[in-house]
Amino acid sequence: MVWVKRGLWAMGLLLIGMAGWLWLTMLSPWFYERPDSVAEVEPRTHQVFVYGTLRYWPVRWAVMGASGDPSEARLPGFERRGLDLAPNPAAHVEGLLLTVTADQLERLDRYERLGVRYNRIKQPLANGQQAWVYVRLPTLGQRWLAPPVDLAALVTYPTSLTTPPTPGSVLAYFRPLQERP
Repeated sequence: MVWVKRGLWAMGLLLIGMAGWLWLTMLSPWFYERPDSVAEVEPRTHQVFVYGTLRYWPVRWAVMGASGDPSEARLPGFERRGLDLAPNPAAHVEGLLLTVTADQLERLDRYERLGVRYNRIKQPLANGQQAWVYVRLPTLGQRWLAPPVDLAALVTYPTSLTTPPTPGSVLAYFRPLQERP
């Protein structure tokens, strides 16, 4: 009987912890401020391609307060690496296409920590539609090692599955980006 009570206590604490984490992550005024460099969201409906935790309706409801009218979609030119995307012209990522309002897109931006953890870029889907896609920003260590470039250039960098790029080809590709003011 004691183990049942302990199990119920543990489940209760787990639920309280999860609720606290969700509140801190998505609704609290702490821990995230939209960077000044991030453009304001246009007041219209938007198409968003999701491929990670947002594929699950309970997460979408907790984040956006709506389902987003999901439909299956495919993002060509990328592969999944955990919860991140990596450019790969020979691959594609299965996910969902959501239709969201401007307010819901702002809530998604907060959840993904736009400008801090992810960048939101427009990408064509396999069906030809354009959709917003959240792409992971480089970590602090990667920022120290990498030259200052646009994320869109990183996403479209031509890669090969069989032959890794040489340091010279990478530098030659990014040199024009470094010379911009």
